[in-house]
Amino acid sequence: MTTTTPTVLLVHGAFADAGSWTGVIDHLQRHGIPVIAPPNPLRGLASDAAYVASVASQIDGPVVLVGHSYGGALITVAGTAENVVGLVYVAAYVLEEGESLGELQGRFPASPLVSNLQEWTYPVPGGDVAVEVTITEDAFPAVFAADVPAETTKALAAAQRPLAAAAFEETASAAAWRTKPSWAVVASGDQAINPEVERFGAERAGATIVELEGASHAVAVSRPAEVADVIREAVGATS
Repeated sequence: MTTTTPTVLLVHGAFADAGSWTGVIDHLQRHGIPVIAPPNPLRGLASDAAYVASVASQIDGPVVLVGHSYGGALITVAGTAENVVGLVYVAAYVLEEGESLGELQGRFPASPLVSNLQEWTYPVPGGDVAVEVTITEDAFPAVFAADVPAETTKALAAAQRPLAAAAFEETASAAAWRTKPSWAVVASGDQAINPEVERFGAERAGATIVELEGASHAVAVSRPAEVADVIREAVGATS
């Protein structure tokens, strides 16, 4: 059975999990919009985008992909899936084909995130180890979630999911925004991604941009209704 109302597929970014979308999911479901928020493996741009695309392609009917942070890079590639009809970037990286996160970030002054990363290692096939990063616990509130209550932020810091360091150097194999309409939420108080990076990518993609004044990187947690409103606009425009 197919539906004309697109299913919203929410893709979380690094240092978070699908639970970061809880408030947004609540708003969308109360407006009768089907929504799914799968786990993002956070192991690398190509493999993570392939995973997101595979989830999207198994959904009956049209899909609006929503990516937060690093998730924006993933929907840029995964959005080429045939049934994806729109893209929504939430405090996110909007890559061009052939561009990496590191290249896009490198055009602008570094955010406080860069100097507050902690390195870990994990085993990979063949007996080798790879590097992954999290945000140091003491810096997490200011860098990631300055407008979120302190108790919530402590829990988010403890539960953050690490991102493979190699993801910063992988390049996007496609830019779905070239053929699909896009929307973007720019968090003007973001200390994890320089808001100029978000703004530049969104403008380059020709996205419909909503700027949330003073919002932190965790804008989906702190201002879920406003994020959901942008997603609802995208759903309405692509229905």
